[in-house]
Amino acid sequence: MSSRLVGVGVGPGDPELVTVKGVNALRAADVVVVPVMDSGERGRAEATVLHYVSGEKVVRVVFALNERTDRTRREAAWDAAGERVAGLLREHGAVAFATIGDPNVYSTFTYLAQTVAASVPDVVVETVPGITAMQELAARSGAVLTEGTEPLTLVPVTAGAAVLKDALAGPGTVVAYKFGRQAGEVAEALRETGRIGDAVWGSALGLPEESVRPAAELDGAPLPYLSTLIAPPRRDGGRGGKL
Repeated sequence: MSSRLVGVGVGPGDPELVTVKGVNALRAADVVVVPVMDSGERGRAEATVLHYVSGEKVVRVVFALNERTDRTRREAAWDAAGERVAGLLREHGAVAFATIGDPNVYSTFTYLAQTVAASVPDVVVETVPGITAMQELAARSGAVLTEGTEPLTLVPVTAGAAVLKDALAGPGTVVAYKFGRQAGEVAEALRETGRIGDAVWGSALGLPEESVRPAAELDGAPLPYLSTLIAPPRRDGGRGGKL
């Protein structure tokens, strides 16, 4: 019988935003893996998972989540994490991997699945979609992500503020992920492109420490790493103007 690795999106942090299918997948797995940067910490994914499964079922696996400068170290860490999960699959057969947001959107799961598939050739890889931070921020702030024929551009600011500025110069709504450490550059790009008026940002969405604020209030001070930005386009022409 083939082993199964299921990437389960558990949303941005609010346990009520985990889908019924996601909860069922977590409960059906023999083991639920959660990614951490340090084996002694409890991450956001784990905190969400523990609302639905017992702690005895949860296994923390250390990933080089923020390692971008040393490729050799990053590759070694990925190999070690992949082998740990591969070992769990050989022992248990059905392993779920809980990831914040969606497993197919800038997720650790993508790399893990590639590594495990090379080590466990008969593994069946599946994903269960999750609610993303941009959807939650839109709901919490009242921002509309798209109307009519508008495009939607998603940019990780870890790629550099210049990438965000190019996107802001184009049409449609622009969403920026992980912009907290470059908040000053992001605010400058919003002002230069005339987008700051309707833009909003948020962090710790759905959690007690949640913050949802107008982007016009950005003062350059660093924000939490996982901060999310929504910058809608100007919408003229009234209702249905973009149809």
